[in-house]
Amino acid sequence: MMNAAMTLPIPAAYSLDSYIQTVNRYPLLSQEDEQRLARDWRDKQDLEAARMLVLSHLRVVVSVARHYLGYGLPHADLIQEGNVGLMKAVKRFDPDRGVRLVSFALHWIRAEIHEYVLRNWRLVKVATTKSQRKLFFNLRSLKQSLAALTLKEADAVAKELNVSRADVLEMETRLSGHDLSIDPTIDDGEEGYSPIAYLASPDENPAQKLEREQTERLRHTGLAAALDNLDARSRRIIEARWLNEGESATLHDLAAEYGVSAERIRQIEARAMQKMRAAIPA
Repeated sequence: MMNAAMTLPIPAAYSLDSYIQTVNRYPLLSQEDEQRLARDWRDKQDLEAARMLVLSHLRVVVSVARHYLGYGLPHADLIQEGNVGLMKAVKRFDPDRGVRLVSFALHWIRAEIHEYVLRNWRLVKVATTKSQRKLFFNLRSLKQSLAALTLKEADAVAKELNVSRADVLEMETRLSGHDLSIDPTIDDGEEGYSPIAYLASPDENPAQKLEREQTERLRHTGLAAALDNLDARSRRIIEARWLNEGESATLHDLAAEYGVSAERIRQIEARAMQKMRAAIPA
């Protein structure tokens, strides 16, 4: 399989800036060279030809990934996911269709990044259907200002994306939602009227307290048992990526630690998460 056999040229220990500088040094291919390499890969399964096609388009992935930085996800991880999409595009590219690889690859690059954003942007998924995903990634660019949409503007967006006005307004509400501190710090000396001032908090009765403690104990025990089922490397990756109280490690950080590619770390992480989900009772 191309993804496993072909490695990208950037050592995992490189910084993101070094990686970007390096990929920008790879020359763009002429249409003739692109066609020749694509045929060598399609007809002869020439991995070196596939590798050159990927290398010449890594800068495209970097450019596309920049457009998704507003979701608060690591740039390096966005690039890594986009690289997966690029390799899928090279694998499926047909040079006889008369389309340049860059045009064909953009769909696959964006698709992989979209999936990554939707998996990781929020714990509560904001887009689960096809129409919701279209809204999620297009609503911000179609809005003319930061203000709430008027009904006329909502209708225009709905017509543009072929969805209903209700879908547009619901997605706008979801995207505009944000975390609210229960007791925010007031810097100007004024008394704040925060959620802690009006949310009821009666003392727990003994039964409620016991139930809460048992629930917390079961959750902790289940998580510990699931982690114990992992090998040392998988456990380290899960703890560094998801259970670290400080800044979470990126795929490239862990790739540098273990001397493997970031894609390999992503594969180990995905298998470990699947194994943990099976081990923790619903």
